[in-house]
Amino acid sequence: MIASLSLILLCQLAGEVIVRGFGMPMPGPVLGLVPLYENRKVVAAAILPMLAALAVGSVTAVVSVVLLAEAAGLPRAVVLSLAPKSVTAGVAMGISESLHADPSLTAVAVVLTGIMGAIMVTPLMNRMGITDFRARGFAVGIAAHGIGTARAFQVDAVAGVFAGIAMSLNALVTSLLVPLAVTLLVR
Repeated sequence: MIASLSLILLCQLAGEVIVRGFGMPMPGPVLGLVPLYENRKVVAAAILPMLAALAVGSVTAVVSVVLLAEAAGLPRAVVLSLAPKSVTAGVAMGISESLHADPSLTAVAVVLTGIMGAIMVTPLMNRMGITDFRARGFAVGIAAHGIGTARAFQVDAVAGVFAGIAMSLNALVTSLLVPLAVTLLVR
């Protein structure tokens, strides 16, 4: 019951992000639930792979940027600002603020991550031979948040549904993971 309600709320949130991002004249929660309802059996059948991909994707997104920024010798404030780059801007800026980093730098990193992800996802997935729209959508939702999710909906409805779920779940996981990663990895 709680899992079902959480999924509904996450899809409503994804719909709200897309509606606001594109200035669409409709309620965001409705937009988020229509594709979910139409694809509910496909989503239910992929719960375990989604959870595994969420864990790997969230950890990779945070740890890789922190380690690369540290290796490049960037100042601590910049490293902290880059850590939450793979979640939607509102969440990322909140995480950044809680770390006493620069939320405006975080916002720039989030937007650049989303744009690059949306541009690169289709050619990259084609080149890698990944044809399953569930996997493609989930990957872009974790890596490129709202902008990537909007792109996924342009490509395929199933990809969009999975991207919206991934984007929402990644926001939750990353908000818990970043403070831990920063404590363990940042000097």
